[in-house]
Amino acid sequence: MKAKKTIFCLIFTILLFGTVAVEAQTQKQLFEKANQYYNEAVYDSALAVYQNLLAANYASDALYYNIGNTYFKLKDLPSAILYYEKALKINPSDEDIKNNLQVANSMIVDKIEVIPQLFFRVWWKTFYNMLPANSWGWISVIIFLMTLAAVYVYLTSPNTGVRKLTFFAGLVLIFLTIASFGLASQKYYYTRQTNEAIIFAPTITIKSSPAQSSVDLFVLHEGTKVALLDKTNGWVKIRISNGSVGWLPENTLQGI
Repeated sequence: MKAKKTIFCLIFTILLFGTVAVEAQTQKQLFEKANQYYNEAVYDSALAVYQNLLAANYASDALYYNIGNTYFKLKDLPSAILYYEKALKINPSDEDIKNNLQVANSMIVDKIEVIPQLFFRVWWKTFYNMLPANSWGWISVIIFLMTLAAVYVYLTSPNTGVRKLTFFAGLVLIFLTIASFGLASQKYYYTRQTNEAIIFAPTITIKSSPAQSSVDLFVLHEGTKVALLDKTNGWVKIRISNGSVGWLPENTLQGI
């Protein structure tokens, strides 16, 4: 009886991994097909295949980047900016994504002055964006293995000097493990939360409160990125890069 259960589990595992492998191969083929359409300048067909991949819950910085490029070729700037921003969330150090996003942003109406940040926040943001979440995750695993190695040497070495060295090295490595794991977790959470959005309405008046009859504050146009602060009854409270805050209808933007 136990042998039958073992054989059944083995067959199930093989089938499961086989299904995953086939699905991954299919996604790769679709991605290459869409890229071929793009290279042939058949942008509508390329976009349709890319959207099929999204519908199948396939997501990567490369996919988002290519979708952004396709929308840019189709002269849909808000959608191009949206997908460049999605790609940048996953891979914030990619220069191609940054450059294309900068080009797209230079073509929208709103040129909003950015509030200067304190120098240590700039440094931290630069360090934070050096690597994507999975890279920080691998770094934390490697440092943790180094920590285990230091502990092993500390417990087994007969040399007092080596034991002292590995003790202090172990403390440093434990701190680095916690820090890198925290960075990986924060980056992973950041890529899956929606705290920013792109405006898709050609022109929208920002209100002082979540009501159409409230005071007009300022006007924004399609393609502008905003930070999401609050939401109520179909209205969203937003902040733009110069610090101005107001409300607009939820259906006028799409979350990054």
